[in-house]
Amino acid sequence: MLRNRVAACHVWHMAILTWLFVGLATVAAVQVLLAAGAAARLARALPAAAPARRTAILKPLHGATPGLARNLAATIAQEHTDFEVLLAVADPADPARAVAQAFCPPARLLVGGALLGANRKVSQLVHLAAATDAELLVLADADMAVDPAWLAAVTAPLADPAVGLVTCLYRGVAADEGFWSRLTALSVDWHFLPNAALGEALGQARGCYGATIALRAATLTRIGGFEAMLDLLADDHAMGAAVRALGLRVVVAPSLPGHVMAERGPAGLWAHELRWARTVRMLNPAGYAGLALTHPLPWAALALLAAPGPATLAVAGLALAARFAACAWVDRALGLAPRPSLVLARDTLSFAVWLAGLWPGRVRWGAERFQIARDGSMRRA
Repeated sequence: MLRNRVAACHVWHMAILTWLFVGLATVAAVQVLLAAGAAARLARALPAAAPARRTAILKPLHGATPGLARNLAATIAQEHTDFEVLLAVADPADPARAVAQAFCPPARLLVGGALLGANRKVSQLVHLAAATDAELLVLADADMAVDPAWLAAVTAPLADPAVGLVTCLYRGVAADEGFWSRLTALSVDWHFLPNAALGEALGQARGCYGATIALRAATLTRIGGFEAMLDLLADDHAMGAAVRALGLRVVVAPSLPGHVMAERGPAGLWAHELRWARTVRMLNPAGYAGLALTHPLPWAALALLAAPGPATLAVAGLALAARFAACAWVDRALGLAPRPSLVLARDTLSFAVWLAGLWPGRVRWGAERFQIARDGSMRRA
């Protein structure tokens, strides 16, 4: 009798798990199609137009990263009519210095400067902001590949006094033809970009994406300057929150610069993506949990393992079709050829990173490890 009860209980538990996995896979299949559509609409959107105002592009540099020279050349070749480019390297021996000097003039290069906090990039931004009196400031990461219309697109919305900060999403660009570089770039194209685009379209994301941030110098002063962000890991998120606290809007410009990404192997890829995952979970635990609904293939596979049969096989087929269609849709919107051979590998890795990100822990940034506090501040571990 006891054995029968145990067996019945096991069957009941497996049935519950199966239906849970089926439900997650089905909802996620719908979600990835909606997200792909949102990314496609963003890629088609036209930027606003406004008279050019004096702008300074602030670009901290660290290391001669792949594609740096091309990225700097593209930054300087903007159609905007009134701007300057300020570059910074903290260490005079940094190999990025030689690359940057080739673009000076017209760019200006700051070398050295005291380390003011745990976030080295923000420390450089403090020094860069002090070196210009431009009305508008645009923060741009060194690994951003921009088109000639990028600066006009991200500064035009600031003509509206109700807009306090402009940011933009971005696409992934592999720095080389290596497998790991291509795989990490796909995490942006197939996961970050469509999910963020959908969140922004629904008014739920409330993001501020550090790859590009444009704001008035006066607004920066009102939120305490870059000095207020010196010890924060997610300085971009904090800037967006601070600007919203002033009663000003944060808007996403319809511009998709490329995030140039290079990975030599799985260890570096895992460390980078886990840092991003844990940062998102720290900033928005509920939203991070909701990312469970962005992974149809793993949930469908678990349903099929829990209860092999026609019903779960049909769900797996639905999930597979939706995922391949969504990835192809995004690729087409970005002007790329479909990359179906990497869908399974990328989705398996993304699900593993999401699971690992559910647990707190240290993050690695470059050669250093940091422990992240609940307020987003970081200290060297």
